[in-house]
Amino acid sequence: MTPTDKKLNLILCWHMHQPDYRNYATDEFVLPWTYLHAMKDYTDMAFHLEQHPRTKAVVNFVPILVEQLLDYEQQFKSGQVHDVLLKMLCHERLNEVSDDSRLHIMDSCFKSNHTKMLQPYRAYQHLFDLQKMMEGRGRESVTYLSGQYLADLLVWYHLVWMGESVRRSSEVVARLMTKGSQFTYAERIELFNLIGELISGIIPRYRKLAERGQIELSTTPYNHPILPLLLDFNSARESEPGVPLPQVGYYQGGLRRAQSQLARAVESHQRHFGMSPKGMWPSEGGVSRSTLKLLGEHGCRWTATGQAVLAHSLQRDMNNQGLPDKAGYLYKPYLLEDVPKPVYCFFRDDELSDRIGFEYAKWKGDDAAADFVHQLEEIYRHAHGEQEPVVSVILDGENAWEYYPYNGYYFLSELYAKLEQHPFIRTTTFDECVQGIETGKAQFVAGKLKQLVSGSWVYGTFSTWIGSPDKNRGWDLLCEAKRSYDIVMNSGRLSAEEMRLATEQLADCEGSDWFWWFGDYNSAQSVSSFDTLFRQNLSNLYRLLKLTAPVDLQRAISVGSGAPTAGGTMRRSEGV
Repeated sequence: MTPTDKKLNLILCWHMHQPDYRNYATDEFVLPWTYLHAMKDYTDMAFHLEQHPRTKAVVNFVPILVEQLLDYEQQFKSGQVHDVLLKMLCHERLNEVSDDSRLHIMDSCFKSNHTKMLQPYRAYQHLFDLQKMMEGRGRESVTYLSGQYLADLLVWYHLVWMGESVRRSSEVVARLMTKGSQFTYAERIELFNLIGELISGIIPRYRKLAERGQIELSTTPYNHPILPLLLDFNSARESEPGVPLPQVGYYQGGLRRAQSQLARAVESHQRHFGMSPKGMWPSEGGVSRSTLKLLGEHGCRWTATGQAVLAHSLQRDMNNQGLPDKAGYLYKPYLLEDVPKPVYCFFRDDELSDRIGFEYAKWKGDDAAADFVHQLEEIYRHAHGEQEPVVSVILDGENAWEYYPYNGYYFLSELYAKLEQHPFIRTTTFDECVQGIETGKAQFVAGKLKQLVSGSWVYGTFSTWIGSPDKNRGWDLLCEAKRSYDIVMNSGRLSAEEMRLATEQLADCEGSDWFWWFGDYNSAQSVSSFDTLFRQNLSNLYRLLKLTAPVDLQRAISVGSGAPTAGGTMRRSEGV
């Protein structure tokens, strides 16, 4: 193989995930983040791939996100809107809304990165300044803000959450942004209808990209639970010995629940994308030996997690001796020994992933893209022997972009253009790499792992989801509800439909996001929102089981006080 034949295989994996923001008792969306990210980020990310057809990537859709997108699509089609903020956008007489609705609009419509999404727009900044003037004047002051103020605020909030690709192509958006104020009801309806069109097009756009072979679509356990913790709380101690665990000690029936989450994910992916997933990004990259075994049983050929998990596992193999430079171990997939059905495990380059997630937002787009390519070229030059390096860059595909100028438009455009034209960087997918190994066509081989130390992409541990008093209390409340669920489900007191509804609500409570937000390092407002919804979900579960919810669910689990990076929606991996 000549030097020009040797390639660097780059896997860009964009993880699309929003937790379930619905209150199952009222059928309402209590937070708007699913549809806001849909119109801003899922549209833009599809656009950049469509504009660069020779760039390949992996796009990972969490099934509960897909379900919510389809729910929104149905709302727009039927006219029966269940999202509070969307309902206000198309409310004809905003002068007549209640004080509670006014407060909700004012509380919601400035939640964004002000540097990139508020300050550049004079008319929107003016609305913010007016609200700041009203602060400290008491609740009754909201009655003095006119319906026109509320209309303009709602329109501007949805305009700044619009994808950059949409702004550059939509006549409606251009006209409204130029007008700036005094938006009419008819104009609000135009904007409302545009949002509906954007959301209804998301799944078909990604499905088309997959059908033409440009992207691989992968999935995650249905409600985004941390599978190793469902299976065994003690898995947290493999990477963090002595960490405090919930009082209950284990999640009763966790194996069956994990199997259900996986089976539903595979079925959902087949139904919505017309194909079975070849692999999974497990929720938060949470892996363990027993998790890999389950993934293999559900047809997964590959999975992926964080660099620190690999480092911990190799160090355990080497009796905690020091590791070589990451060029010597990171840039290839691995197979774990003694797993009945082999699952290739890929490990993200934490530094490169964090550069996109946190650093490049501060750079000019072309400089950031050039630096990223330069980093890859350095990996190529330091690659050992004739084996081609496989570099996995895996990160959130939605939350980073509001911190970039123009929603990352110039960075992503420049990056994809440079990758398309590069002489030795080849963009590929996880499944293509696995096919190459199995057919003998790949210029790299899989490494072998004797053991896999359980962990996630964050620090290589599960500390983001278990181990602190607040997180453990959340698990104890869930475990208590699960015991009640098991008793009632075995009693024969519920009909088949009642059992289905209770099971869906339980699955929602198993999601990882509730535990992510518990902790004083997060902002008080975000913690309160997720804390309240989690306790509502547990209360709804008891209601569906025809039981009285414990009084303890009326007490907050966690109270945040921090000012985390990116508002807490993302975390640095702090890779080794």
